Amino acid sequence: MPGKKALVIGGLGVIGRRLVQHLSDLPDWDIIAVSRRAPDFESRARFISVDLLNRTETAARLGGLRDITHIFYAALDGGIRAENVDRNLALLAHPVEVIEPVASGLQRVALMQGGKAYGRHIGPFKTPAKESDPRSMPPNFYYDQEDFLRGRAEGKSWTWTALRPEAVGGFAVGNPLNLLLLIGVYAAVSRELGLPFRFPGKPGAYHALTQMTDAELLAHATVWAATHASCGNEAFNVTNGDTFRWSSLWPRLADFFGMQTAEPQTLTLATAMNDKGPVWDRVVQRHGLKAYHYEDMATWEFGDFIFHTDWDVIMSDGKRFRHGFTETFDSEDRILETLARFRAERVIP
Repeated sequence: MPGKKALVIGGLGVIGRRLVQHLSDLPDWDIIAVSRRAPDFESRARFISVDLLNRTETAARLGGLRDITHIFYAALDGGIRAENVDRNLALLAHPVEVIEPVASGLQRVALMQGGKAYGRHIGPFKTPAKESDPRSMPPNFYYDQEDFLRGRAEGKSWTWTALRPEAVGGFAVGNPLNLLLLIGVYAAVSRELGLPFRFPGKPGAYHALTQMTDAELLAHATVWAATHASCGNEAFNVTNGDTFRWSSLWPRLADFFGMQTAEPQTLTLATAMNDKGPVWDRVVQRHGLKAYHYEDMATWEFGDFIFHTDWDVIMSDGKRFRHGFTETFDSEDRILETLARFRAERVIP
């Protein structure tokens, strides 16, 4: 399929960054990425800064992109809250409304969703969750975004697809919704304070089955879903393909950080870590790390969201397997490999 041109919305988040890098490795793609920040890595992509919440500015900056064939949506406003509907819907609707009428070659819009599509943020849900499961009680901006695309695509030549990862981790800095970087900063601060490496969540969460999605695997899956005919107007769960328990991973993490473990102690990280910027600054000085701002390293509310989930979080990958995308990772091994890269790049000690 020659002449593919991608617009990646949210091009520097933990998901968008890896997607841009993956597309850059594919010779038959041209890439434009939308981000409010400048890239900190080499890429073939052309980056455009746009306030997508401003419809007029979006039209001015993106209205000339008549040759876009694929829109990849990986943006987010307001962190983990599913109730933030209006702004998240606008982030998707504004660029689609601007580009779709002029991009006659548009083939597919790929929408990034997640486990909140199954109500995992509300409480225990049916596991393993499948794409055919009924929706949970709104408000939930994933539903509004998907319904917008369904309505917009009706009777058109282009289609949509939705990807549903869980707790995405990968190498990206400056995007505080990265669980692995959050763990690295939490460990470094604990060690600097002379504390053991304690799981900071609920005891039930320590032992529950859970999943993650590696950003590299997700990038591969996203391009696959955007370019295969059978994926049109379909949703796909995309996890690493396995499950794990924090109780089995935590000792391995402690060994990686060179720390002793102790019994889990439930914290509200948003409170406990709020004043630890000066401690992090000492860590940066002591270990000669790159001087990223503490507030850009982690969203502690996201850590609370993950580590306080004391029920199983399991989504079935069967549908994507049956449709032909069978790539998997060992979650525990991949987490440690990614943390090792953060260390090698002098982001964490």
